[in-house]
Amino acid sequence: MSDFTMINCCLILGACLLSSQVVWCQRVRVEYEVTAYPNSSVNLRCEFINSGNTKLTQVSWMFERVEGDRHNIAVFHPTYGASFPNKEFEGRVNFTRGSLENPSIKIDKLKMADAGRYICEYATYPSGNEQGTTTLIMLAKPKNSATAIPVRAGPSEVVVANCEAAQGKPEATISWITTIAGRYNHTSVPEVDGTVTVKSEFRMVPTPAENGKEITCLVTQRTQSEPKSFTLKLVVEYPPTVTIDGYDNNWYIGRTDAVLTCEADANPEPTEITWTTTSGQMPPSVRVEHNRLLVRKVDETVNTTFVCEVKNRLGAGKKELSATVIDQPLPKSPSAGPILGGIIAAIIILCLIGAGVAMYRKRVQSTANGEGPPKHKPPPPMKSGSSTEMLNKPQDKATTITEAQPLSNYETNYYETNSAEPVTDLDDDNTGPPANGGTPNVWDGSGHPPEKDESTDETLPPYEPADQNDIEVSHANIAREESFMSQPMLV
Repeated sequence: MSDFTMINCCLILGACLLSSQVVWCQRVRVEYEVTAYPNSSVNLRCEFINSGNTKLTQVSWMFERVEGDRHNIAVFHPTYGASFPNKEFEGRVNFTRGSLENPSIKIDKLKMADAGRYICEYATYPSGNEQGTTTLIMLAKPKNSATAIPVRAGPSEVVVANCEAAQGKPEATISWITTIAGRYNHTSVPEVDGTVTVKSEFRMVPTPAENGKEITCLVTQRTQSEPKSFTLKLVVEYPPTVTIDGYDNNWYIGRTDAVLTCEADANPEPTEITWTTTSGQMPPSVRVEHNRLLVRKVDETVNTTFVCEVKNRLGAGKKELSATVIDQPLPKSPSAGPILGGIIAAIIILCLIGAGVAMYRKRVQSTANGEGPPKHKPPPPMKSGSSTEMLNKPQDKATTITEAQPLSNYETNYYETNSAEPVTDLDDDNTGPPANGGTPNVWDGSGHPPEKDESTDETLPPYEPADQNDIEVSHANIAREESFMSQPMLV
């Protein structure tokens, strides 16, 4: 047989033996672990299953506080009954049923020292002893507390707060939550009964600025459903720091009810406040009311230096104020409210003016670009000197038409078509002025153009329509005595 085959056979045999041992041990059924608290009770269950042909002769419970050091605390025999040989558990341990198949026990008035391993062991025939082990874990809720320690402001680091979780099992964990610069340290002290006391101290350099600030201690432990928190206010003690309020540099002769107030920042609270003057004598017009100094009427006697001194059990602090008496009251400065209102009103007016100028410029620009309506109506068409001759004249000769009136006249005079027949130069009587409003005849009676005006060298420009919609003269013959009307114009 090869070496590889031997190794495989050994491994398989070992696995089989291990499996059989596991199955064999599982015949004594117990709980792997149970927890309990001091002064409470606990049930330790034990049961022999699948006994088959195995004969159960006796069952015993043994306690093992330290590994290898076992002590019988309860024995049950079907003939001789129950026995409790250990004096430490006497009166505190009993069988719940008192049978070989179910020899569970109950332990009352538990102590922290009862924590350990409990072995349920059967004496059987013919297989021998079989057992199961339960570990009892004793839990203890810690007694939590936290305090702030009053300290005096100074340059050295001191303990300002401590937090404690006493007699807990398992050991508690303590942490600090704060924005204050500092550090903390922990110590764990084992107790005689197996519990542990944890202490934590928070250290810092105390200053008056830290007085009253909050710091939180957080205790976390298995027996607590959530961490226990303690919020503390630091207590930093310091002697008084004094200030004097109320002086406005306007103590003029005759002023009444001028008041000075002495303010002190101190911890503990001030126990004494005293007003004096550097001259040694308080002016007769001055009255002192605890921390207030009332000047009933200002005169030359209050032109002095006032001193306020404040004391507490840690020391004293004082502040001086020199008052100057003037002849006339200072002019009142204008109130900031009306000035601010005037500035806001001016800004609003400037905004409105700017908006108006912008709108005006936009309108002018639109008009310059031709976007607005026409400035005037176009003039109506003019009649020629002779309608019939103009219509019948060949088109190859130039036709000159002069404007009888300036264009500006048509801005106010509108052309109206009369219901009666207009008078034209087709009539026989040509002695009067032209009937078409002053426009000379284009052709004289001989059929020739009129002679050039000798008084001027200029020739009237030919009439040109304003746009493509101007009137086109129809080539159709218009009979004499018929009215002449221009075609409509579109504006």
